[in-house]
Amino acid sequence: MQVQKLFNAMAVASFVMSGGLVAASAVAFVRIPEIIENYTADMIGNITGNVTEMIPTQIDQSMPELPTSTGPAVPFKLP
Repeated sequence: MQVQKLFNAMAVASFVMSGGLVAASAVAFVRIPEIIENYTADMIGNITGNVTEMIPTQIDQSMPELPTSTGPAVPFKLP
């Protein structure tokens, strides 16, 4: 009789574990797209912020200094 109680307890534990696995899989199946969308939105926001901060300094570094004076006017001749 003791062995039967042990097997019954093991069967109930197995049923609870299987049910928990099925429930966890269903929740993960429903929630994973939302988690991925939030993660990508966060990453895009971070990248956009970093690029927005970097672009003005990169442009300033790549632009040559503007001249402070100009030369004489170029003559214009009609043919």
